[in-house]
Amino acid sequence: MATTGNVPHPPPVIFNRPWVQFYNFLPAFRVYLPGKHKIISRNLEKMKHFILERVKEHQKMLDPNNPQVYIDCYLSKMQQEKENPHSEFDLENLITPAVDLFAAGTETTSSTLRYGLLLILKHPEIRAKIHEEIDHVIGHIRVPSITDRQDMPYMDAMVHEVQRFSDLLPLNLHHAVNQDVKFKNYVLPKGTTILPVLSSVLYDSKEFLNPDQFDPQHFLDKNGKFKKSDYFMPFSIGKRSCLGEGLARMELFLFLTTILQNFTLKPVGDPNAISIKTNQVGFFTVPPHYQLCFLPH
Repeated sequence: MATTGNVPHPPPVIFNRPWVQFYNFLPAFRVYLPGKHKIISRNLEKMKHFILERVKEHQKMLDPNNPQVYIDCYLSKMQQEKENPHSEFDLENLITPAVDLFAAGTETTSSTLRYGLLLILKHPEIRAKIHEEIDHVIGHIRVPSITDRQDMPYMDAMVHEVQRFSDLLPLNLHHAVNQDVKFKNYVLPKGTTILPVLSSVLYDSKEFLNPDQFDPQHFLDKNGKFKKSDYFMPFSIGKRSCLGEGLARMELFLFLTTILQNFTLKPVGDPNAISIKTNQVGFFTVPPHYQLCFLPH
């Protein structure tokens, strides 16, 4: 039996507490006053240490002519500018964005996975179709590959539906209109800051027949083939869309497929009592705490 979401104070919860906002306003107080804000500091230092160790590994194996990842590219630039005393390419400026990328990718992906497992647990008929497709396309001899996605329309549709239905980040990043725009009965002057509400698109009944229901059919055509939707934008769209969209989509497909290839999910207690109601924490939507059993499939 496993319990998901059992971290006492997940990052979105802590970051949106009133006292955290107070410490952001008066940061000097953070050093002297007790509180759970110290959890953030400890975890941040652990993450920085983890990233620093990875940087040291890449420094030992670095080939400036063949960079493999972001860290390699940055280290190569550091070497090029090592004689420049005014260069901003240093270890501190490498670690800070690396921590941002690492944190942004792990928290959002793990929350989507937890909610995805809960939704599959809630809908045994969907779970059965997934198992049938996995058994037919992959079997149990080899591990899933991202190339399997093109032959697994139902699984692909289910992963998309998890992201649509979970609506993890309802509000998008700040944008600004680059010219005067007329929207319904309003005129938005050039330069106006706007916050797009992605929920209004992800739950648009003009595109999704039953937007308030979890249904992979939203991404399948009448022949059972996967269909793309311009309304699918959990990663946002445009120049400020999520940098890790491609990686996140691969991770979700491979993680969920591998789990369901090897296990059958069973609820603890009455299946009808399973709640899929999410918790709104600041700008985040997080899944509720729940327990489930992983039985060999």
